Amino acid sequence: MTINCKGSLIDLSSPKVMGILNITPDSFYDGGKYKNEDQILLQTEKMLKEGATFIDVGAYSSRPGADHISEEEEKARILPIIELLVVKFPEILLSIDTFRSAIAKQCILAGAALVNDISAGNLDTEMVPVVGDLKVPYIMMHMKGTPQTMKTLNLYDNLLKDINLYFSERIATARKHGIDDIIIDPGFGFAKNVAQNFELLKHLEILQFHKLPILAGLSRKSMIYKTLDIDSTAALNGTTSLNTIALIHGASILRVHDVKEAVECVSLINALKS
Repeated sequence: MTINCKGSLIDLSSPKVMGILNITPDSFYDGGKYKNEDQILLQTEKMLKEGATFIDVGAYSSRPGADHISEEEEKARILPIIELLVVKFPEILLSIDTFRSAIAKQCILAGAALVNDISAGNLDTEMVPVVGDLKVPYIMMHMKGTPQTMKTLNLYDNLLKDINLYFSERIATARKHGIDDIIIDPGFGFAKNVAQNFELLKHLEILQFHKLPILAGLSRKSMIYKTLDIDSTAALNGTTSLNTIALIHGASILRVHDVKEAVECVSLINALKS
C-alpha cells in the first residue's frame, strides 16, 4: 500500500508517523507554543530527527468550539511557514491541515505534499476538484457539522455503519475527480463522545473494508484525559497505549504531538508482527 508524495512512493505497509505542527494560538494542547520561526524550525527538526515521515501543519484550530477565522488570516498564518520549511528542509513531506481549497492549493504550489481535510470536502465544495487537479494524496476525515457545532452532532443510528457509509460516498466523489491516493481518518473526537470514540477504536479494523490507509489521530485527546481524570499535558502515556491499539487494529499512520514515542510504538508492533 503506497502513496505518491512529490514523486516518491511512501510504503504504508509499515505504519508511518505524522508529526503535528500547530501554528494556531488556541489548539487544545499546543496552541501558541510555536510563535516564531526559530521555535517552528526547532520543533520541525526535532520531529524529523525522531522519525516523522510527514509533518502536518495547521493554522485553523479544529478543537470543539474553536473560534472561526477568515481565509485571509489562515493564509497569513500558514503560507509563510510552508515556504520557510520547504527551504530549510528540502525533502520534507508537509501535510496541509485545512478545509479550504484555496489554502490547500497555495500551500501545495509552495511545496507541500498532501492535503488533510477534516471535512472530506463538505465544508468547501471546491476542495475535492482542486485536490484532483493537484494530483496529491488526500486525507479525508469523518466529521459532522463544523468545529463550532460538532459537539452537538453525535447522534447516530449505528456509529460504525454510518461512518462507513460516509466514507463510501466521499471516496466515490474523490475518485470521480481523479484523486488516486486517499487516506481515511475516522475523526476521533469529532462529533463523537468519549464512549463513541472507544467503540470506534475497538472496531477500527472495520474501516479496512475500503482497502485504503487509515490515519489515527488520538494524540492527547479528551477520550484519554477525561477517562483518566487528567489534562492533555499528562496524556502522553495514554496516547501511547491507544496508538498501540490503533496499530493492532490496522492504522497505517499515527498523527501525533510526540513523535519519538509513536515511532517506538510502530517499531514494537512491527517486531511483534514479524
